[in-house]
Amino acid sequence: MKIHESFHPVPPSDKDCLEDLRVYFPPDKHDLIEHATNVRLRSAEVITVFLDLEPVPFNRGFYSVDMTFFFNICVDIFCPLATSPCIVNGVSIFSKRVILYGSEGNVKMFSSDCTQEDLIVQNSRCGDVLPKATCQVAEPICLSARICDCQSHCNEACCQIPDCICRQFGGQLDFSSNRSVYVTIGIFTIVQIVRNVQMLIPAYDFCIPEKECVTSSDDPCDMFRRIEFPTEEFFPPKVSDCGCNSDRPRR
Repeated sequence: MKIHESFHPVPPSDKDCLEDLRVYFPPDKHDLIEHATNVRLRSAEVITVFLDLEPVPFNRGFYSVDMTFFFNICVDIFCPLATSPCIVNGVSIFSKRVILYGSEGNVKMFSSDCTQEDLIVQNSRCGDVLPKATCQVAEPICLSARICDCQSHCNEACCQIPDCICRQFGGQLDFSSNRSVYVTIGIFTIVQIVRNVQMLIPAYDFCIPEKECVTSSDDPCDMFRRIEFPTEEFFPPKVSDCGCNSDRPRR
């Protein structure tokens, strides 16, 4: 668990190495995983991130943000006597919590785009209006993958995968395999807390354009003639251009 202050000019960013995440596959891939001799990580993609925000007790203005990441993991499965690996997709899960400063708001906020049920829920909650938590995730970096026999902790059925994600992999996932695939990936995230505030911004009258647009020729050759010759595309960059260290000793 990490503590950040989100009301900072630079948003809080994290770099996490997610080591040995178990991958859950559809049941029709059960025999393939059981007889696999090796595995190779092909790609990793973020399916979605579930966020849950709650005030921190006895610490006014701070909020805990619980995040659950769901990854679509693509691996190459190598089996005996197979001429080429089989490409299989599965799901991995990772959870983390951060504590951010989100200030306080002692008003109730209602909106015209809310339904009656939403208004009743808002009216039943008194006191502070919660801010909104956001999470930005860059494309994960694939690091490694391995396959091994399940340990005692591997037999626990993972019941936290929502049905909407399971349907993307055939409707259900297999939690009873004797062998499991574990992957290690790296992710870069930015977590922020957003709150509506009142701001005074100067406004000016309408600006009427006075200049006329100059019409250009529709002849593509005329447009091509105005483009400069890309000399740098025909010559490799020098040491000073590519940022290489010219003082490095030669072998």
